[in-house]
Amino acid sequence: MDRRAFLGSLGSVAVAVGLAGCGQGSADSGDYDVGMTTRKFTPAQVEVPPGTTVRWRNTSTHAHTVTAYEDSIPDGAAFWATGEFDSQAAAEEGWLGGNEGAIYEGETYEHTFETVGTHSYFCIPHEASGMVGAVVVSEDATAGGADTPTDA
Repeated sequence: MDRRAFLGSLGSVAVAVGLAGCGQGSADSGDYDVGMTTRKFTPAQVEVPPGTTVRWRNTSTHAHTVTAYEDSIPDGAAFWATGEFDSQAAAEEGWLGGNEGAIYEGETYEHTFETVGTHSYFCIPHEASGMVGAVVVSEDATAGGADTPTDA
């Protein structure tokens, strides 16, 4: 094989590898509530009753975080984030200091929501790309509200 043909074949492999994990595969469904593609949470919003545990799964090959917007969580709710940080600033510093709080391909994060209201969150490294989401905790929500991952 000559050099050009060899390099051309590497380009095809690189494209295939680069696209791996960009979407949610059928094998990923059913064991999480919110998936994480390359640059978004799917669905972007879920509605659940109080006491529901929401589970996020990284369905992409990129490292992600799930980090509450500290100023946007309902009064009385505790801050939450991957890495179990106690503040948004600590989570952001942890990420910048060595990807602390990252969840990698196939890994999950869970949080139980007790406080009624909208809990907005984001992915630290992909916030600028629009990777934001919300968990709406409502007395009117059905218990199965977070069971099926779908696009919002």
